Amino acid sequence: MLVDSHCHLNYAKLVERQGEVLAAARAAGVTTMLNISTREREWGDIVATAEREPDVWASIGIHPHEADEHPDVDTAKLVEAARHPRVVGIGETGLDYYYDHSDRTQQQTSFRAHIAASRETGLPTIIHTRDAEEDTYAILVDEMGKGAFPALIHCFTASQDFADKVLALGLSISISGIVTFKSAKELQEAAKTIPADRLLIETDSPFLAPVPHRGKPCEPAFVADTARFLADLRGEPVEQLMETTAVNFFNLFTKARA
Repeated sequence: MLVDSHCHLNYAKLVERQGEVLAAARAAGVTTMLNISTREREWGDIVATAEREPDVWASIGIHPHEADEHPDVDTAKLVEAARHPRVVGIGETGLDYYYDHSDRTQQQTSFRAHIAASRETGLPTIIHTRDAEEDTYAILVDEMGKGAFPALIHCFTASQDFADKVLALGLSISISGIVTFKSAKELQEAAKTIPADRLLIETDSPFLAPVPHRGKPCEPAFVADTARFLADLRGEPVEQLMETTAVNFFNLFTKARA
């Protein structure tokens, strides 16, 4: 099994040739893909893709960049949308202080609404965090105090200290093609330390194509390249890493397993 735990099949550069992209992923051995939403207007198309393609699942959520544009997307709206049988995750959500496309307070409010939806539905919160480690961790700790919820840090690029802290809270961590970049030495070291039962892999397609595809639109088939690099980095057989990360996906996104 090989799972791409985070892709954007309905984004430009992929949606125009979605059939071809899916065929290439399947040919590369990808058996499951999680198609992620970032804006409310995407939800319908993303769910429709999951309805049409049996190996594609959907998430519903609001990216922190979009938080200012979605003040009405509260916990109740997320919970209602998550009732669809093909929706298996809440997000992506979180905090992005690198670009600050949305007000930080509104990002935090939206993040907490997603976590509450995760707690209510049992579906994992899919978390984006950039230049916001301190506030992301503080919110996670505060929200865990209100009741546990499953969660995943997607496209991990943060510090070893942050990795250790979120792992201690029970979160999982997903590694993208960034790990293959020559400049990603700190990430490579952190990736070696993630416990095998808490590790997932992803493409974040159409972004962040791994070596040897740099400069091209990323697509789910390329998760195989990330898996090979990561297995070599960790000193594990690639078949074992693929199987383990796939099992971890279904242990976290239990609605997809059911």
